[in-house]
Amino acid sequence: MNVDELKKRIAASDRIVGFTGAGISTESGISDYRGSGGIWTKYRVVTLQEFLASEEGRIEYWQRKLEHWQTIRDAEPNEGHTFFVRLHEQGKLKGLITQNIDGLHQKAGLPADKVIELHGNTTLTSCLECGDTIATEEAMNRFKDSGPPVCGKCGGWMKPATVSFGQSMPVDEMEAAADVCSNADVFLAVGSSLAVQPASHFPVVAKENGALLAIINRNETALDQYADVLLHGETGAILPQLVRP
Repeated sequence: MNVDELKKRIAASDRIVGFTGAGISTESGISDYRGSGGIWTKYRVVTLQEFLASEEGRIEYWQRKLEHWQTIRDAEPNEGHTFFVRLHEQGKLKGLITQNIDGLHQKAGLPADKVIELHGNTTLTSCLECGDTIATEEAMNRFKDSGPPVCGKCGGWMKPATVSFGQSMPVDEMEAAADVCSNADVFLAVGSSLAVQPASHFPVVAKENGALLAIINRNETALDQYADVLLHGETGAILPQLVRP
């Protein structure tokens, strides 16, 4: 199946599910964590357990976040993000599952209730004790002024509202993702290596439930053999071709 045939399937569908990874946001200037120059090539992993147990671990964690915060804060959505907004506006998008933590889908105009953030959202910072939430910009300013921020309500440690190593995946989001996958007729996996479990299982779930699986990514993925449609290239160039004005 080629681009034109996929475009026809999208035009005929009102049960499309999107799935996005880091590759959709690299075109907005946000580096892939695993890629050259990414965070994981420059810093060791600070687990949740170390964050909770060690002041040094908390400082290292926040310093890592601070180094890349301005890039994420100032990033703007690109054509790939806009594509999913257009699907929503046309009544076609059932849900958007994302591995990304940058909030660019919402910034592009996709309603928050359409976005399932499997790994959380780094634009918000929450208390690990009581759950109180503040903007990460405020949390970063607190860190620069006085070290790792604590909750103003209960005194607990605060951390960006993302899933860290050693931290469980969010139950509600995982269930919501499984639900939309079970009812999709077109599943668009965009900008993801599809190598990270358990998130990478969702394209397989959708296909097993009868959805057409399209994988759109710059490089090969771990699930290419399952794809009904496989398109290699820049997501911001390919995706606008798939939706009618």
